[in-house]
Amino acid sequence: MKVKRDILWRVYLSFLGIVLLSSLVLGRAIYIQQVQGNYWKSMSDSLHQRIEEIDAGRGTIYSEDRQMLSTSLPTFDIYIDFLADGLREKNGKRFKENIDSFAVSLSSYFKDKDASLYKKELKKAYKNKERYYLLKKKLEYQDYKAFRDFPLAKLGRNKSGIIVEENSKRLMPFGLLANRTIGLSREYIASNGKVKKQNVGLEKSFDSLLTGQKGQRLVRFIAGGVAVPVDGYQIEPESGKDIITTLDVNMQDITSSALLKMMQSSESEYGTAIVMEVKTGKIKAIANLGKNKEGGYWENDNYALHVTEPGSTIKLATLLAVLEEKKLSLNELIEVGNHGSMVVGPRNVTDAERSPKSNLTIKECFAHSSNVGMSKLAYNTFASNPQKFKSYLHNYNLDLPSPVDLSDVAKPTMTSFEKNNGGIMNMVTVSFGYGIQVSPLQTLTLYNAIANDGKMMKPYLVNKIERGGILQQNFSPIILNENICSDATVKAAKESMEAVVTEGTAKNVFEGLHFPVAGKTGTAHVADGKIKYKDGVYQASFVGYFPANDPQYSCIVVIRSKPHAALHYGGQLAAPVFKEVATKLYAMYVEKRDASLMVLKKDSSIFNYTGFTYDFKNVLSSLKFPFSDSTQRMHWSNISSKNNHAVLKVRNIENDEVPNVKGMGLKDALYVLENQGFNVAIQGKGKVLTQFVKNGVEINKSTTVVLILDEFIN
Repeated sequence: MKVKRDILWRVYLSFLGIVLLSSLVLGRAIYIQQVQGNYWKSMSDSLHQRIEEIDAGRGTIYSEDRQMLSTSLPTFDIYIDFLADGLREKNGKRFKENIDSFAVSLSSYFKDKDASLYKKELKKAYKNKERYYLLKKKLEYQDYKAFRDFPLAKLGRNKSGIIVEENSKRLMPFGLLANRTIGLSREYIASNGKVKKQNVGLEKSFDSLLTGQKGQRLVRFIAGGVAVPVDGYQIEPESGKDIITTLDVNMQDITSSALLKMMQSSESEYGTAIVMEVKTGKIKAIANLGKNKEGGYWENDNYALHVTEPGSTIKLATLLAVLEEKKLSLNELIEVGNHGSMVVGPRNVTDAERSPKSNLTIKECFAHSSNVGMSKLAYNTFASNPQKFKSYLHNYNLDLPSPVDLSDVAKPTMTSFEKNNGGIMNMVTVSFGYGIQVSPLQTLTLYNAIANDGKMMKPYLVNKIERGGILQQNFSPIILNENICSDATVKAAKESMEAVVTEGTAKNVFEGLHFPVAGKTGTAHVADGKIKYKDGVYQASFVGYFPANDPQYSCIVVIRSKPHAALHYGGQLAAPVFKEVATKLYAMYVEKRDASLMVLKKDSSIFNYTGFTYDFKNVLSSLKFPFSDSTQRMHWSNISSKNNHAVLKVRNIENDEVPNVKGMGLKDALYVLENQGFNVAIQGKGKVLTQFVKNGVEINKSTTVVLILDEFIN
C-alpha cells in the first residue's frame, strides 16, 4: 500500500510539473505573439530582400506639328523613415530643431491641415519609430519642387529620413480631340490579383515602343511588409520612345467641333468624321462621338473602324466595276421607271425618291442615287458571273481589314456571291449598299484613290518614332494599288461625283460654295444587333474630296440617327458637316487664310432649346409663330422644331438630383442650379452643351457644377 502511495505521489508531481511547464510555454507564446509580435515581425522582414522592377517613363504621343496629344507626367509619393540615423542622432536634435518650421511649411503650402496637427502627427510617428510613414501621395512636379525647399526636406535623405518614390500618370492635354484614336494606357488589378494593362488606340498599337525598358532596384522589407529601396542598388529604367502622328490639332478641332454640333442638334446616336491627305494617305483628323447615358457626347469608341452596311456610298464601287467591265459611256440611258421601284433580276428594288424621268443616264443614276439604276447596271453586267463583281470589290480592298496602323481593326463582311447560294440576288443587293459591311475608313480610302487619280494609298497615323529627339524610324506613304482602274474610269467617276454636288442629292447643301467639291451621299436603313428596320434608325453618310479641280483632302462623315428622326438622310446630316470642315480647311490650308472669315449660314429651321415656359410662349405668341403645347402649367419646358412648327414639351427639374440644364441659356441654368444651392463654374458662352457633375448624382450642396457652353468648342 505504501508503495502504491509513493508511486501515485510521483505521478501527481510529474503531472503538476507538466501542467506548470505547459502553462509557462503557453504564456510565453502569448506574450511573444501579443506583446513582442511586431518587433519579431520587423526583425523577420528586415532579413528579406528582393529585386523589384521599376517602370520606365512612357513615351509621348505628338501631333504632326509637335503638340502633345498624350504624355506621362511624374507624380511623387513622399515617405519618412523615422529611424534614419540623421533624425535619431544626438537624441533627435535635428528632428526637434526642424519640426516646427517643417509643419508650418506643410500647412501653409498644401492648406489641408493646421500646422499644429501636422506637428502632432509627425511627433507621434517619430515616437512610434515608423519606418515608412506616408506624408504625401501623388504630388505633381511643381508641388514636389516646392517641397524640396522645405525645412528638413532640403537636408537630404540621410539627414531627414525622407524617401521619395516617383510614379507617373497619363495626361491628354487636348481632352476630347482624337481621344479614342490616341487611346488610353492604364493598369488595373484583375480578379486574380495580378496587375494588367488596358490599352486602346495608338497606346495599344505601339505599346511596346511607348513602354520602354524597365529598370531594377533592391528593396528591403520592414515591419508590415513595406518595401524600402536600398541605396546604391538600382538600375535606372530607359524611357519609352515617342510617337509623332500625322494628326493636325487644328484640323482635328475643326472636324470634332463640326461633328459635335450636328450630333447635338440632331440628337444622333453616334458619328465619325475622318480627314485624309489625298496624295499621302495621312490621316489628319479623326473624330468619334457617341452618346452617353446623360445625353452628352464623348469619344467612347472608334466608330471610324466599325463595319456597317454603307448604303449608297458603295455605289462608287459599282460604278467603277461596271465602267471597267463594259466600257460604257456615262451618257448611256438606264430605264428606272416613274414608280420609285422596279424588279431587277430576282428582287424588287426601291428608290428613296421617285425619279423625275423614266430614263436616266448612268451619271444621273449616280448623282441622284438611284438604287434601281445602279442595281440594273450591276445586274446587266454581272448577272452571268457574280463572282466577277466580287473580284472588283476585292481589288478596291473592300473585303479586307483596313491596313491602318491600329490594333483590333474589324474585318469587313460580305454576303455569298455563289450562284447556288443566292449569288445574283446578293450581288444586286450589294450594288446599292446592303449585304456588305465595311468601315468608314475603308470607304474613304476608295474615294481618296479616285481623288488621287486611281492610286490607292495606305491610310496611316504615325509619321515617326523618336527617342530623346533622335529619329528611330520614319514612315513614308505606301501605295496599296497603283491603278485601281483605268484613267478613263477615274475621269468618269470624278465627273459623276461632281454631279452629285452640282445637280444631285447634295446640290442644296453645297450651292453657292466658292470652291468645287466632289462626293457622294449615302443613307442606309439600319438593321443590326438589337436594332430592327421597324425602329427607324438610319446611317447618314457623305464622302468626297476638295477642291475637286485639285484634290488636297478627302473626308467622310457618317452619323447614326436616333430612332424615327425627322432628319436622317446623308444630305441632311452628314453633308453639312463635310461642308463646314471643307470650308474651314480650304480657307486655312489651301487659300492660307483665317478660317473664321468663312462664316457658314446656319439652318434656322432647326432648333432645340430649354428654358422658362412663360418666356417661350410669350416670344412665340409675339412673333405669331405656330406651336404645339403640352406643358400645361409647368415652369420649365423644351422647345424644338418639327415640320416648321414649334413643339413645347415638359422639362422636369428634380429637387433630389443635380438638375439637367443641358440646352438652357446661361441665365436659366444659373437660376436653377444656384436656387438649389450649387456652386457653378462656366466655360464659354451661349447655351449649355454639357455639364459636370452630371445629372443624376445625389445632391451635395458643396458640389461645383461645371457648365460647358456651345461656343466653348469653336
